[in-house]
Amino acid sequence: MKPIWRILRSTNQLWRYYLAIGVLTISLSILNLLQPLFTGWAIDEVRRGAEARISYVVFLAIAIFVSDLGANLFSNISGYLGDQMAVKANKILSDRYYRHILSLSQRYFDRELSGKIINRLNRSIFQISNFMNMVSNNFLQFIFSTVFALLIVAHYSWQVALMLLSLYPIYVWMTVRTSNTWQEYQSQKNQHYDIASGRFAEAIGQVKVVKSYNQEKQELSFFARHLEKAISINRPQSRYWHQRDVRRRVLMSIIFFGVYLYIFVGAVHGRFTPGQAVALILYAMQIRIPIFTISFLVENSQRAIADSRDYFEIMNIKPDIIDQPSAQKLVINSGQVTFEKVSFGYDHNQAVLKELSFDIKPHTKVALVGESGEGKTTITNLLLRLYEPQSGRILIDGQDISQVSQHSLRSSVSVVFQEPALFSGTIRENISYSRQDASDQEVEAAAKAANADVFITAFAKGYDSQIGEHGLKLSGGQKQRLAIARALLKNAPLLIMDEATSSLDGKSEQLVQEALERLMEGRTTIIIAHRLSTIAHVDQIITLRNGQVDEIGSPASLSESKGIYAQLLELQERHTKATKKKLKAFEIKV
Repeated sequence: MKPIWRILRSTNQLWRYYLAIGVLTISLSILNLLQPLFTGWAIDEVRRGAEARISYVVFLAIAIFVSDLGANLFSNISGYLGDQMAVKANKILSDRYYRHILSLSQRYFDRELSGKIINRLNRSIFQISNFMNMVSNNFLQFIFSTVFALLIVAHYSWQVALMLLSLYPIYVWMTVRTSNTWQEYQSQKNQHYDIASGRFAEAIGQVKVVKSYNQEKQELSFFARHLEKAISINRPQSRYWHQRDVRRRVLMSIIFFGVYLYIFVGAVHGRFTPGQAVALILYAMQIRIPIFTISFLVENSQRAIADSRDYFEIMNIKPDIIDQPSAQKLVINSGQVTFEKVSFGYDHNQAVLKELSFDIKPHTKVALVGESGEGKTTITNLLLRLYEPQSGRILIDGQDISQVSQHSLRSSVSVVFQEPALFSGTIRENISYSRQDASDQEVEAAAKAANADVFITAFAKGYDSQIGEHGLKLSGGQKQRLAIARALLKNAPLLIMDEATSSLDGKSEQLVQEALERLMEGRTTIIIAHRLSTIAHVDQIITLRNGQVDEIGSPASLSESKGIYAQLLELQERHTKATKKKLKAFEIKV
């Protein structure tokens, strides 16, 4: 029962709905139970023949009619409130899930497929809200109707009430015995559904790659294979459940046979009047109907428990990175960045950075150079505090970033990625993503500074033009200029730039480079360099080797040394396959 109580506790702000539905359900149960009682009284009155009181019979008929109307009204009001409660619960649980997911560190997303995360949300929330709807519209009525019916039956015959009462522990015990096996099957099915949905989301997100490599058939095969595995698990799961349901129902039929036999024989021997016998039979039938719906209730409860386990498993994950209780707002006066003996590894057994130390002076441009895997992107991820160093400190203007709030830290850093990250929506929405309160004039000023205004105004709807998912309606250069406009609008004192011109044609590169120059002006800028021409114009170069600083200096000073930068300059003059391969290892384009 723990998962059930946890589901209800998770939405305790809906207590008004719980209360209202509870009152309506009790009223509905009472109205439904009055009808057999009135029917029995009417039969006994009619048996008196000519002595029967017409006014009393008419009154009972009206009472049955009114109780039926009232039950109809209360049932629909309760159903309406239950539906509203379910969708509100869906929103509460979804918001909480989304908020929690966004609070987790980058490590969680490194391990999980995005499609799997989404599918868990959809499946878990659907089953939980469906369960709550079922509880409000079926389960509560079942409980109250059963309790009240047993009390009335006990008034006429404690023996019949005892036989009917015995149904519940027996039926529930037999059902619960199947629970663990059923849930094991369900967990296996969910795993395959999550894998299939995760791969589906990946393939749709990279459909150009799928099509260009003619992998439609293979992707469909992967998707179908996991769905087929889920179906193959569903067969024994369903067979197991229904085989045991047959046993439960046979046992219930035997108990009801005893109930009806006792009532019939008792009526023959005069222990019950015909009206009382009819009322008892109607009450037994009222109890019989919900008893056989226990299978439905239990099956849905088990689905909710199995799927809520995934939901609460994620909700139980503690964020790796949290603000200290005493976290202060980061205050940047100049923009000096310092790494002090920073060590870090994505896998604790394999370090990427080893006691890395360097200083970046305010308002300077610094290029990080090193072979792929040497930690260039890792340095920027640590500066954004997407990961925590395993040892050492990162300081901005002397402030340890682990002691300031994450919000203030990331508000102080703009990022321009090599591949621009845009969202579906309008151009204006994408530029103002960095500052939701920006005015139209500020958005347009940023676009002009990013050399984006010319192509934006050429669209029929201008800044209100839809760009499609990931900006698919724009060219590479246009996407980059929007990303730069977004960074310009943010106007943060620190800038991280995963060089944004390396994959553009000459004209687009020139426009983007001009925009980048404006963006970098007056900011402390860290560049993950992909072109030697870019490296030549920075203030300082930091080369990395084996997770440590190999050399630091200006382009002019390092060109005279025997280090990595001098070697790269030498390699660019040779134009051989071997030199191109070496440059590629450093992710450098000439």
